[in-house]
Amino acid sequence: MSSALRALLGPSSAPEPGTWQQLARLVRLPNLLIMGLCLVLVRACLLLPAAPWRQVLAPSFGLLVLAALSVGAAGYIINDYYDVKIDAINRPGRLVVGRVVNRRHAMLAHVLLSGLGVVVSGALSPLLGLVNLGSALLLWGYSVRFKRVALVGNISIATLTAALVLLPELQIRTGTSAVWAYALAAFLLTTVREIVKDVEDMRGDAQHDCRTLPIVWGVARTKWVVSFFLGCLGLLLLGASYNAVVSNRSLLATWLLGLVLAPLVGLGYKLRRADRKRDFTHLSAWCKWIMLAGVLSMMVISK
Repeated sequence: MSSALRALLGPSSAPEPGTWQQLARLVRLPNLLIMGLCLVLVRACLLLPAAPWRQVLAPSFGLLVLAALSVGAAGYIINDYYDVKIDAINRPGRLVVGRVVNRRHAMLAHVLLSGLGVVVSGALSPLLGLVNLGSALLLWGYSVRFKRVALVGNISIATLTAALVLLPELQIRTGTSAVWAYALAAFLLTTVREIVKDVEDMRGDAQHDCRTLPIVWGVARTKWVVSFFLGCLGLLLLGASYNAVVSNRSLLATWLLGLVLAPLVGLGYKLRRADRKRDFTHLSAWCKWIMLAGVLSMMVISK
């Protein structure tokens, strides 16, 4: 076992089967990979569509990706740090902090990764440093307090997701309008998923005095809030699809209608009928697939 892994687990920890998988789960490795893919596609397909890959993958952009993913990983760690008791109820089989990783070392990893992200992005530009500093502070506030307040935590995470989409534009300032549309779509879909996750986690949240939307308003009224954000996203997609048709980008229009809007309509239908925890778990996963389809649509935006 490497010295870095031993330091994270603690000096008395022995390697267990699947330790690396547990650490990957702690930092949500699949989510980090999607975040990295999103940053690359924004820069390559929206901001610099005609540029060679040498320019797209410039060292300064690589540092930006490193900074963003460091802050993201730190956010996942601190969230698990403060959610040990809640996760022991909602997701007992996926508990990492306190079982695989020592709590003190988890906090240290959070501080180091957040610091790395802020320092690296600040070296690139003061604006990027401020954005990542704000993101790190918002992630900490979310974990400590915001996630327990109705809608505040949901909007916080949605704002951070939109900010991630905008980071490449904030670095090179191209003035491309499409990136703002993608950021708005990311904001709306993330809000939907975060509220759905709150319904999924009601049992554990209620036992620890969380005041999430489904606990305060009930599941039925929470569904109407989700439907509002779904409707806004649907209108945005219809507008984008119409614009793609008018500008003779038939592949993009087909992608948006068939792989993003159609599943979104299906999500709305399933939402109406959902009444059990496993239903909302399924809806949460569905949101992730829709988000991935939306991210990949950047590849055909110029075709």
